[in-house]
Amino acid sequence: MGGVVIVRPELFKAVIAQVPFVDVINTMLDASLPLTTSEYTEWGDPNEKPAFDYMMSYSPYDNITSKRYPNMLVEVSLNDSQVPYWEGAQFVAKLRSMKKDDTLLLLKTNMGAGHGGASGRYDRFREIAFSYAFLVSQMPKK
Repeated sequence: MGGVVIVRPELFKAVIAQVPFVDVINTMLDASLPLTTSEYTEWGDPNEKPAFDYMMSYSPYDNITSKRYPNMLVEVSLNDSQVPYWEGAQFVAKLRSMKKDDTLLLLKTNMGAGHGGASGRYDRFREIAFSYAFLVSQMPKK
């Protein structure tokens, strides 16, 4: 969702981005992160200029510009080993500083979950209910 909302924000009224991989360049340049080097086969090695240039062309964080964006709920998890929580947090911070509208931009951090969200039936249900509540709040009022 990070990529499409940056390229074509006018297509959306509301977006939920769950544990979004939005800072492609910085993450893929950090070989100390658990999945980075093993993903070079899929994403390319950003230490090689052609791969770096291609990644830069679509990296959501690096392509935020001053324009209107849809209402957004960005959900991150503190203990996520696949997409660090700071990616979504810095994405939201940059969007807040650059966007040209008063649309809703929420950052929700789960302080006890990993990449898959809350574990336990009721905690998972609460997360789903929160996301649904956001979507319902974006529906037209009659």
